[in-house]
Amino acid sequence: MNSILSFITGPNLLWAGLAFGFLFGVLLHSGGVADYNVIVKQFLFRDFTVLKVMFTAIVVGGVGIFILHGQGLVNFHIKPAAMLAVVSGAALFGIGMVIYGYCPGTGVAAIAAGKLDALVGFLGMLAGAALYAFSYDWIAANILPVGDLGKKRLPQLATLPEWVWYAGLVVMAGVVFAVVARVEKKSAPSTLSKEP
Repeated sequence: MNSILSFITGPNLLWAGLAFGFLFGVLLHSGGVADYNVIVKQFLFRDFTVLKVMFTAIVVGGVGIFILHGQGLVNFHIKPAAMLAVVSGAALFGIGMVIYGYCPGTGVAAIAAGKLDALVGFLGMLAGAALYAFSYDWIAANILPVGDLGKKRLPQLATLPEWVWYAGLVVMAGVVFAVVARVEKKSAPSTLSKEP
């Protein structure tokens, strides 16, 4: 695989990881999603910054991977679709994000900005990771096999062409952005003052 990034191998991977991690943190701060209040207001449906940033990242990442894979520049590394594990993990992630006020990425970015509340929550993330590691044998025996669809992607499960999924993703994002824009416009305070 010949790529303009093919020089990122060996020790360069560590430096590349550091550089991309720093850039990711800068982008999180620039987008406003490393702010506790922005994330909490998303769950209260008062600020849709997080939704817009995440949807943009999903669409750009998804379409980008589709194009790169089509050009032979990347390979898929598909993990098993263990549905009980996915649903349980998503529920725990959502509960943790509501309580913590950050997701793991935004939490680390907030720590870098000196926010102590993010640091306390990060200790909770480490404790959760340790608990998962110690209970992995039980999870592997009792959770992972339930609803395990194997290493499958949506195009394989629904037998639709891959481009249809990405086109649908773009259309869905467009609809969500349009709805959010209407909601924001409707809930924005009027800037027109009443004439006496």
